[in-house]
Amino acid sequence: MKDTLILGIESSCDETSVAVVKNGRELLSNVIRSQIKIHEEYGGVVPEIASRCHTEVINQIMKQALKEAGKTLEEMDAIAVTQGPGLVGALLVGVSYAKALSFATGKPLIAVNHIAGHIAANFLTYSELEPPFLCLIISGGHSHLVNVKSMQEYEILGKTRDDAIGEVFDKVARVVGLGYPGGPKIDQMAKTGNANITLPLTHLEGLDFSFSGIKTAVINLHHKTPDVDKADLCASFQSAVTKMLMVNVEKAIGQYHFDKVVLAGGVSRNSYIRGEFDKLAERQNVKIYYPEPILCTDNAAMIAAQGYYDFVAGKRADLHLNAVPNLKLGE
Repeated sequence: MKDTLILGIESSCDETSVAVVKNGRELLSNVIRSQIKIHEEYGGVVPEIASRCHTEVINQIMKQALKEAGKTLEEMDAIAVTQGPGLVGALLVGVSYAKALSFATGKPLIAVNHIAGHIAANFLTYSELEPPFLCLIISGGHSHLVNVKSMQEYEILGKTRDDAIGEVFDKVARVVGLGYPGGPKIDQMAKTGNANITLPLTHLEGLDFSFSGIKTAVINLHHKTPDVDKADLCASFQSAVTKMLMVNVEKAIGQYHFDKVVLAGGVSRNSYIRGEFDKLAERQNVKIYYPEPILCTDNAAMIAAQGYYDFVAGKRADLHLNAVPNLKLGE
């Protein structure tokens, strides 16, 4: 049986990435050019700068990805690109480039949902993983609890009603003076502190999340008590947010009888969250999965992996493909 090679392109935010994946499970290359250093001085991603940086490097990164994979563009079976969600200008760079490659080579074009890509990142780490499973997607723009029924079928069980969890990490880090990006910096700072500050936890009736309350509580506490220990505050915030995640995950396990729980998205790199989910696995007698750290944040490998399953399902895009910044999972 012939192997299927997918060239993946990702440019939804501030990482420019191109990857080559074989049969949806084997990573041949994954080149990522991060813009973190550029955006750090602004305290967050500046969309116009992100778009320009993507434009400057994407062709070079594509060539490097093919070289590292030991493959040529002619050997690719299809070109997969992030269609959305994300920053519209950033997305358009990747979509336009992918359409140009498709037109020039005659290779099929596959439009990939970025959120589905985060889920598919796990297939590159765990070749044995198969649906159905419960997936918690936690990133800078997304907080979803998803019943992954198949590679093409998703049921959203819960999502945030306000801020995404990664957005809250960034805002809390900015307030306490840690800078951008907030997630890794809070993770490190919390290791030197104690979770001894009581913070309000918002638990909704269903499986949705709400993180705005705890964000506001941390900001108000820091303003009212400027000498509060930052390490303790970070540890307390991280612990409280993790408890909020746990409640809904355990509810979903009980209601739907999942035996596999999968984490995805940039926040799933957090060492404390991973440790607590390892404990949940023992407590609930479920298997826990999370991608290796490099596959948690935005990358083209996950787009190529999901692109493979979209390709074999017969999905194709034409040269009228456009970026969709608010694309929903399953659309």
